[in-house]
Amino acid sequence: MRKIEDLKLQLSEGRIGRRDFMKQATAMGMAAAIPSLVLLEEAKAAAPNHGGTFRQAIKGGATSDTLFGVLGGGDAHQVNSQRQLLNGLTEISPTLEAEPELAESWEANADATAWTFKLRKGVEFHNGKSLEAADVIHSINVHRGEDSRSTGKGLVSEVVDVKADDKHTVTFELATANADFPFVMSDYHFPIGPEGFGDEEWAQGIGTGPYSLVNFEPGVRTETKRNPNYFKEGKPYFDEVETLNVQDGVARTAALESGAVDYIDTPPLKTLHLLAKREGIVIREVPSNVHYTFPMRMDAAPYDNQDVRTALKLAMDREAILKRILGGHGYIGNDHPIGKGYKYHHADLPQRTYDPEKAKWHLKQAGHDRLPIKIWAADMYDGGVDAAVLFKEQSAKAGIDMEILQVPTDGYWSEIWNVKPFCVSYWNARPTEDLMLTIAFHSSSAWNETNWKHERFDSLLVQARGELDEAKRRGMYYELQEILHNEGGLLAPVFQNQVLGISSKVHVPEKIAGHYGNDGNRNHERWWFV
Repeated sequence: MRKIEDLKLQLSEGRIGRRDFMKQATAMGMAAAIPSLVLLEEAKAAAPNHGGTFRQAIKGGATSDTLFGVLGGGDAHQVNSQRQLLNGLTEISPTLEAEPELAESWEANADATAWTFKLRKGVEFHNGKSLEAADVIHSINVHRGEDSRSTGKGLVSEVVDVKADDKHTVTFELATANADFPFVMSDYHFPIGPEGFGDEEWAQGIGTGPYSLVNFEPGVRTETKRNPNYFKEGKPYFDEVETLNVQDGVARTAALESGAVDYIDTPPLKTLHLLAKREGIVIREVPSNVHYTFPMRMDAAPYDNQDVRTALKLAMDREAILKRILGGHGYIGNDHPIGKGYKYHHADLPQRTYDPEKAKWHLKQAGHDRLPIKIWAADMYDGGVDAAVLFKEQSAKAGIDMEILQVPTDGYWSEIWNVKPFCVSYWNARPTEDLMLTIAFHSSSAWNETNWKHERFDSLLVQARGELDEAKRRGMYYELQEILHNEGGLLAPVFQNQVLGISSKVHVPEKIAGHYGNDGNRNHERWWFV
């Protein structure tokens, strides 16, 4: 029966139609084993439906948000809204593979220092302009150059030139080899807009995406409507999408329970068992590489001292964080961002554990009998402040006197994170080790939250990026994780599973992307009403 189940999965994800479903089931000799009426009804139920207004309440919005990918803050509300409106050259599948989006194909030269992308023909922007190579060149170049304000600048720092071979072919020349370059082009920083767009035009959200913009209120809501000329046949399935920014988890849950919305992200884990019992609500949980962090800015005292950093890492009880903050919905971290879902996860790296006495020893090595510090905290994730309170209790046993400065969530990413020397943070994952390590730790990255500058790390990261020998590449990524674990300013205690609260009226494919929340922030395109 496995074959018929696989066939049903293809049907549920819209990869085959009802007619093909019946034809293949019959060819397998399986149709006789299942009453035809049942087959037809299951096929009908699983086939994609069009129509309706999809309402979702997700977190992470701020009044400083913009639809301009160059300046985007990177949290869920902004990225999900942007994904409704704009496409990239590539996208990441639910199985974490790079797939064609605006590019229909690509190929590299022998040493992966040049990548040529063939663009789809007949693709239109919302304003009626046809997609051409010049649009791609313009959209990528706004992230390049010394004067670029792009928060994704570091991801394309290796690009030496972008040129058009013809109207529908673009070649990227790289300073160094990059075997993962198609994954880079999937990042939300790099949406493709019309040639010549400046800040004001970009902010209008004019793209090639599945929906066009009706209304955008930064930090409040985004309203979009179906793009009738979308290049992905049959998609999207909803007529309209309303995306609300609701930072409070209890409020999101209440909105789902009342039927005010059809979907919420990250429902509070403490009460998840109660939500799961509610009629008409489905809970889905997906292992992910989303990780909670407490970044220490290594250019600020006392975090410029390695013994102090090590003491803080030893002063946290990770098991307690996992149990009390995540309710067990995740797994223990080891002070680097490469979780179990990555290909090159270093499972043999010794796990750091809670050891207050050893932490005290490191403090004395740094010249401290007791260490007073401040930590800035907000509920950027449900339990963010609680995690800081728990850490304060744990670290006190190691001789650390922690003062918690609770601040509003609005403006946190622009005024606290990457500004204050020690704070609460979290990261959505990236589809490859290179993307995660580059954006969070390369010395040139604008999002290097620990101000990590390490020559060996930077050099090895570039080498690993272009290494085509599998064994050598694995060894390099292992060493990168070891360096961060031993020397870095990142305290990463836990990885959280992706948890979704969904109305039973919404069909969600069996496979959900785990690299980013909200089905890779493609739920508005991949889901439909039953």
